Amino acid sequence: MPKDILVVDCQYDFIDGSLACGHSEEAVKNIIAFINANPGARVFYSADWHSLKHCSYVHNGGTWPVHCQAKTHGAELHASFYSDIKDPAQRPNEKNIYYKGDDDSREEYSAFNARSKSGRELNQDIGNDVLVCGIASEFCVRESVIALMKSGRSVEVPADLLGWVNEENHHKNLKELSDMGVKVS
Repeated sequence: MPKDILVVDCQYDFIDGSLACGHSEEAVKNIIAFINANPGARVFYSADWHSLKHCSYVHNGGTWPVHCQAKTHGAELHASFYSDIKDPAQRPNEKNIYYKGDDDSREEYSAFNARSKSGRELNQDIGNDVLVCGIASEFCVRESVIALMKSGRSVEVPADLLGWVNEENHHKNLKELSDMGVKVS
């Protein structure tokens, strides 16, 4: 049985928008190629989903510029996930997109407790053997991986399927995850 694939926050604001990350376009292309090479694998997508009142925004006292505001282009998953993934069941859809960061009062990097439109949490639906990829390596990917590991799941992180805020911190993150027992490939 193939591993479940968690695609973290491959949204336009993290690719070419207000928080554009390094290697993000390449990561999206590599993720799609990987999904297409693994037919039958279940694919889950997380998405940052904020209101303008979110605590993470600089104008609200947070660290980040406005990003992934709900129902804007910047919050959309990259269009190639819908057009270039061969198996329609592996494309983003109402059942496999999990939203996080919709509570204005708290930062939520990890996708572990993200919820689908039906209210299901990612941790209720994803399996025990998970490959995690996406954006950004040192923040949302890292925290999702750590939460999955703490729940007893086996986690793999392929380095070429990641985008990052800072390349040096990305490499430091991969070493730390490897030291924690994550398979970094």
